[in-house]
Amino acid sequence: MPRVARGHGRQPRGAPQGGPRDGDGALPPRVVLLVQQGRFLVGEPFFEGGRRVTIERSRDARAGRLALLRPPGRGGGRAQIARLLGRPDVARDVIEALMLDRGLRRAFPPGIERAAKEAADAPFDDVPRTDLTTLTTFTIDPVSARDFDDAISAEALGESHWRIWVHVADVTAYVRPGSPLEREAYRRATSVYVPGAVEPMLPEALSNDVCSLRPGVDRHAVTVEMEMRGAEVVRSTFHRSVIRSDARLDYDRVDRIFAGEEAADAPWAEPLAAARAAAAALQARREARGALAIEGSEPEFAFDPRGHVESQGVSAPTESHRLIEHLMISANERVATLLEEREIPTLYRVHERPEPEAVKRLVAQLASLDVATPPVPDVMAPSQAADIVAECSVLVDQHVRRTGHGRRALTALILRTLKQAHYAPRNVGHAGLQSPRYCHFTSPIRRYPDIVAHRALLSAIGAGETAPRANTLDEAGEWTSARERDAMKIERDADAVARCFLLEREFYEGRGHERVYDGEVTGVIGAGAFVSFGDGHEGMLPVRRLRGDWWELNEEGTILIGERTGATLRLGDPVRVRVRSIDAPRGRVDLEPADDLVAR
Repeated sequence: MPRVARGHGRQPRGAPQGGPRDGDGALPPRVVLLVQQGRFLVGEPFFEGGRRVTIERSRDARAGRLALLRPPGRGGGRAQIARLLGRPDVARDVIEALMLDRGLRRAFPPGIERAAKEAADAPFDDVPRTDLTTLTTFTIDPVSARDFDDAISAEALGESHWRIWVHVADVTAYVRPGSPLEREAYRRATSVYVPGAVEPMLPEALSNDVCSLRPGVDRHAVTVEMEMRGAEVVRSTFHRSVIRSDARLDYDRVDRIFAGEEAADAPWAEPLAAARAAAAALQARREARGALAIEGSEPEFAFDPRGHVESQGVSAPTESHRLIEHLMISANERVATLLEEREIPTLYRVHERPEPEAVKRLVAQLASLDVATPPVPDVMAPSQAADIVAECSVLVDQHVRRTGHGRRALTALILRTLKQAHYAPRNVGHAGLQSPRYCHFTSPIRRYPDIVAHRALLSAIGAGETAPRANTLDEAGEWTSARERDAMKIERDADAVARCFLLEREFYEGRGHERVYDGEVTGVIGAGAFVSFGDGHEGMLPVRRLRGDWWELNEEGTILIGERTGATLRLGDPVRVRVRSIDAPRGRVDLEPADDLVAR
């Protein structure tokens, strides 16, 4: 079951408290590889070390398979198999096993599924709604998206003057306070996305059906209407609404339209152009006010019918992504502003300013890598610290564009300087966005804090909801923040597993043996360097493989230096490597240098 990380608050009411333990007092492994040991069938912990456990035989259990265990009862005895999971050499099976091993359920209890279908058939609708079905409305999402929880409408009112509507699925019409659906959504707190699978926060009857803003059907929504002059929102209103999407657009298609490679269709061509112009104004203001200039990317994996990874791509942010991002950020800010002004309890998305000492270290780290840095005062106020990090992010972006390498490594330095964004009932602003008031409102299908914000907003505008209770929000903020961190770790680990299986496939097909890969150093520690190489692969180059010298990490933690030769291995450096070993289930690749490393 999902667990709160130690130090992050209590589990939600009804969640299990601990679990049965084996004879040594430790929790038994959840996922094991079944191994024949003499006449016994034993389970060998698959993802982490630990001792084997004896398995109670079942008809379908056999050696060489993965299994999820049901721990022995209080009386002890052999562990029982709760579910057979597949083979350890099939990526999809291993990722499924990883999710279960980390405590994800991978299914909703039958009672929750029934409750979702009942709610879908009979939503809470005893409130007036603004009919916005005549507005031209469209969604923009990834090609692979299955649920659509936000849509936009837009019109030009004059020169640098627009009206923008951001429509978000009205999940609160189906997930009522105190209901079984509510408790399950709170327990999960977030959807978890891994290659080829998702652990949803809400059952499919809601997430992929009545709460999904599909084209051509009426849907309940909560709408933020904004009148913009340039980048300034001069007026905003909020509606509990009914909308009807006219088109399901995707990022790739919109980018082709923006590039002039494809024509936009009526009736959404002009609204799309208006939304594009408004987003461009917001982008310019964001740059002017010193928001962080950090561009991320997400890996995308394709699987063959047998569950093996066959290719990897990278989803990098484009103009279409930024269009949606800016309009959603603006809607989130308007909701947070209203709630703070009216003192309605809610969960804010807060991102505190960095500590001055951490910022001084960042500047020293960048300087050690010959990256330009801004001046740093001896005494630094928190507001100055945030501004300096933003300046550093711009200088890093310029450095990477000029040199052609180092983006991942240098961006990681900036991110480690920042405090982690989290949910809290007290607003302290969002330093990364340079936003004084911010909340998460636009993804209630996949994030519980967004449901809290919806209830708070609808109570504020008299639209039939009761405001969240203030005395519950500290715990809710801690719980949802912890679950978000858990989800991010599962997603990172699953990406690593998928990458390793793809690399193994290259070797099996004869494309990897003895191959020399061009790579780049993305991280350094005393034990070695982390390297990205090939088409999106990652691995570890241990210092024990760098023969002929004794390597030490510099004070800033950015360079490995050979004591005898003076050779260096720096963050962002290009390197040539070979693959020495692959441990796909654990997402680990061991590398060795293909060339002698010499001072550059």
